[in-house]
Amino acid sequence: MAVFPIGSHSAPPHQLTKRHVIATSSPISISTRLPQNVSFSKVSGVTGSTRLSKHGVLVRAEDKIRSSSSPSSLDEPIDEDLMDSSGLCDPLCSVDEPSSSYFEANYQPKTDIIKALAILAAALTGTAAINHSWVAANQDVAMALLFGIGYAGIIFEESLAFNKSGIGLLMAVSLWVVRSIGAPSTEIAVLDLQHATAEVSEIVFFLLGAMTIVEIVDAHQGFKLVTDNITTRKPKTLLWVVGFVTFFLSSILDNLTSTIVMVSLIRKLVPQSEYRKLLGGVVVIAANAGGAWTPIGDVTTTMLWIHGQISTLPTMKDLFLPSVVSLAVPLALMSLTSEVNGKEQDPKDVLASEKMAPRGKLVFGVGLGALVFVPVFKALTGLPPYMGILLGLGVLWILTDAIHYGESERQKLKVPQALSRIDTQGALFFLGILLSVSSLEAAGILREIANYLDANIPNVELIASAIGVVSAIIDNVPLVAATMGMYDLTSFPQDSEFWQLIAFCAGTGGSMLVIGSAAGVAFMGMEKVDFFWYFRKVSGFAFAGYAAGIAAYLAVHNLHFEIPTTVAQIPFLTGS
Repeated sequence: MAVFPIGSHSAPPHQLTKRHVIATSSPISISTRLPQNVSFSKVSGVTGSTRLSKHGVLVRAEDKIRSSSSPSSLDEPIDEDLMDSSGLCDPLCSVDEPSSSYFEANYQPKTDIIKALAILAAALTGTAAINHSWVAANQDVAMALLFGIGYAGIIFEESLAFNKSGIGLLMAVSLWVVRSIGAPSTEIAVLDLQHATAEVSEIVFFLLGAMTIVEIVDAHQGFKLVTDNITTRKPKTLLWVVGFVTFFLSSILDNLTSTIVMVSLIRKLVPQSEYRKLLGGVVVIAANAGGAWTPIGDVTTTMLWIHGQISTLPTMKDLFLPSVVSLAVPLALMSLTSEVNGKEQDPKDVLASEKMAPRGKLVFGVGLGALVFVPVFKALTGLPPYMGILLGLGVLWILTDAIHYGESERQKLKVPQALSRIDTQGALFFLGILLSVSSLEAAGILREIANYLDANIPNVELIASAIGVVSAIIDNVPLVAATMGMYDLTSFPQDSEFWQLIAFCAGTGGSMLVIGSAAGVAFMGMEKVDFFWYFRKVSGFAFAGYAAGIAAYLAVHNLHFEIPTTVAQIPFLTGS
């Protein structure tokens, strides 16, 4: 899944004035594949500006590593009034405007010209949209222009310094305004909007709940239960262990969280080297592969699951083996490289310095159980998945309030503080993108595109495979949302080969480029890896795994493998 920067530009820490502060915690997002936290553009800025934030991930990744550091280690002092009793910056802390000297040193006239042209283009488009008669007669053209300009703004976000979420929301509202003008009546447009909002809200509520649960577990250092059990130092063994631990971790969590946890681990286990970078590449591939075979492992599979294109058991049964193959093939090929066939790594004595928060094991168990329980809740009650995730969040909220009652120094471990750290910008971006795509669906534009593809590319495997390749360049959330609008369940029924391939390809295709997924961009920022290193060292392995995974799916699908009757009767697995 391709990702774009979502954070705003700010001065580097060493250039902040005395009034500036640096937050010590940052959000965890789900995604996709919930897209969602690092500051790299698809087209420009790939090798530079690595400290900016995309969905807040890059900054967040750096903060993860510095989380145990004291405020005194920063270059500039922190306002004591804004610090809590634990000595950490309160979540209300914010970074003020950079100093004038920073602006003078970084002023770029060319960038300002590009910004001015972009704003001018948007203004001209808006002016044309005001002409009701032209819009009514050329609704499809007007909406295509608006969507194209908005999407270009997202792609070139870092160059234009426009926030991705703001662009997405502006694009969504503009498209629906045009739709209301071009619709047969305003009432029809309003009904379409209400239907779209109901569907999109389910996804946004689910993501917000899941992001908060993961953030609470992370605040309690709950993931140490997983990472502390990796003790091997043999390069080849460590490669496979890291790969499959990440794979299964990502099937329950999101790929971004899994990447940050595992890259932080290998930074402590392995000294700086080409081998450590290669391990990071394995984490990216494994995180994306692991999120593709479960309904809650990736934002795109979650979207397809919530809207009924895929169900729980058939998805896990049919996509597990292809996902394993898409990881095992790169691991086998990497095992032959000189970087992996080196000397045993010397352990770094850092793991013992990190302590799990009180009752961290309990919070980890309850949080993990809340995520896994969502499909069970849906099967038992028939209610949407977001109700299950909100139930889990409510339980965890009450639990953390109870176990930390009267502990004023541990307020950051409670849900209100976690809510201030989750990736709200990413959730709003999804809201904007999904509402934008739903406007195109309501206008019938996506159906026309689907008819064109059916007439010219009748092979569904090619269409799904192409979407996976494109997801390495373009965000897979709008790609999958558009696909859902182009093809309904009458064209391809639930759990058909087409929808399962879309889930697999959109999930794993982002591994082919380091900027193709939130996992890749997080790794890029944490290990200071550039685009071309990843392209030379990892992209070939990732593509081999992607192609092998598709081949494995087609082979298994053609064998019509049947699960045992006893397993098929398990209610929460067979529920859609």
